[in-house]
Amino acid sequence: MRGEPSCPKCGGRVRAPGLFADTWQCDAHGTVHPLQPVIPPSVDALGVVVNRTRVPVWMPWPLPVGWLFTGVASAGDDRSGGRATAVACSGPCPLGGPGELVLIAEELGVGLGARYAGIPGPDPGPHLTVSGPPQAKVTAAGRPTPLWHVSGTPADRAVFAGEACGLWLWAVAWPDHSGLLLYDELVLTDLRQAGAEVDLVPCGALSPRILG
Repeated sequence: MRGEPSCPKCGGRVRAPGLFADTWQCDAHGTVHPLQPVIPPSVDALGVVVNRTRVPVWMPWPLPVGWLFTGVASAGDDRSGGRATAVACSGPCPLGGPGELVLIAEELGVGLGARYAGIPGPDPGPHLTVSGPPQAKVTAAGRPTPLWHVSGTPADRAVFAGEACGLWLWAVAWPDHSGLLLYDELVLTDLRQAGAEVDLVPCGALSPRILG
């Protein structure tokens, strides 16, 4: 696990604001919202992200049977607040075997979702075709939310993206057939609104997927 902030787009080192720039800087991507170090999943770790972020912290709630919360990441700093969040959950695939799902909420241009999706980014852009019907639907914060398939991603994952609460919502599932979870109209809760229910989230071991 990294012990210092990194670039949300490439994972590279970033420079803190200083004499010559008042924003975090990546040599490859310029001004970025820094990805904070990932710590082992716990209710306390989840609470840190929930309390500082400006964007939703999406989690399927209730979790599918046998699934656990296995990691959370956040991009942003103490001054600007969290501008992107990623929550990992792990459990049995619909077709058998283990599966993993990462849900990302982010502002335009942050690039964290594209990094998990395995595309250049920073946003879905040409990889997203919304002219036809959506390939998946979730309920996010009580609203039906269409998601479209993101093309051009690595073959080991299924990626969907759409808009919820005026922000990008990405869903990245490993292996690719775990994407079937998104066809069951998952109910997503913004954990900022969950109150004391956050204390009931079952935690598992840290997912390597959340480390990017």
